[in-house]
Amino acid sequence: MAGKALEVTTRDGRRLHAERHGTGRPVVVLEAGMGTSRSSWGAVVPLVAERTTVVAYDRAGLGRSPPDPGPRDLDRLAADLLDLLAALGEGPFVLVGHSWGGPIVRCAAAARPELVAGLVLVDPSDEGCDLFFSAGSRRQQAMLPWVLPPLARLGVLRAAARRQARSLPEPWAGAMRAEDGTVAATRTLLAESRRWLDDLRRLRDEPPHLPDVPVVVISGATAGFLERGRRGPLVAAHRARAAASPRGRHVLAHRSSHLVPLTEPEVVAREVLAVVDGR
Repeated sequence: MAGKALEVTTRDGRRLHAERHGTGRPVVVLEAGMGTSRSSWGAVVPLVAERTTVVAYDRAGLGRSPPDPGPRDLDRLAADLLDLLAALGEGPFVLVGHSWGGPIVRCAAAARPELVAGLVLVDPSDEGCDLFFSAGSRRQQAMLPWVLPPLARLGVLRAAARRQARSLPEPWAGAMRAEDGTVAATRTLLAESRRWLDDLRRLRDEPPHLPDVPVVVISGATAGFLERGRRGPLVAAHRARAAASPRGRHVLAHRSSHLVPLTEPEVVAREVLAVVDGR
């Protein structure tokens, strides 16, 4: 499924690569997880594009977007998303965020509520999950700069990306094989993760105020590798996040763990289109 390539210029002159598919409004904008390119949405895009316009993009340093020399904290990530929305100029938008993309779209929505018609948070990182602030989580975070670069140089992360690409149609699969799990993408992942815990703590202490729009939170219901003991508390945090919104809804993806856009794209597309339809 070929889309229209877009090159967006940020407020400080950097370039972001985006791809637009389908026609119609509201426009759906997809925000990928930490260190992940637009290709992670490759199974979702065709389903949504049958009904409306959908845009997937690469954050700085991922996919086809050049790296950002600045700090990749949550404020900067949300600002880049807002620059993309300004370039599209067709609001309001349905913002969809997977993993770390969830906090990014929440912060963008809080900053510019008039632009947002709804939010879909797909197995998002959530500051309501206390396990993220545990000593074990901090130790894992501290290990990333030591563990991930050697794995990237040895090709282990590229191999993982190639396995994930098997579930995608072309041209998304080819793009993921070429662009994800590289040394450069790993460098960006580490840059994005550097402030992750501080940003989560700030979200907990100063929660962004969301507009009165539908908020759907999708949880992977199956514990994946290394998730034993963590999946339950995270799903509970997701349930609480949905309940905190007057128009919130919590949905379980029963066959998935964290990578719901790859393993149950039909669930994501169904919930996105429900928000598009105002349901």
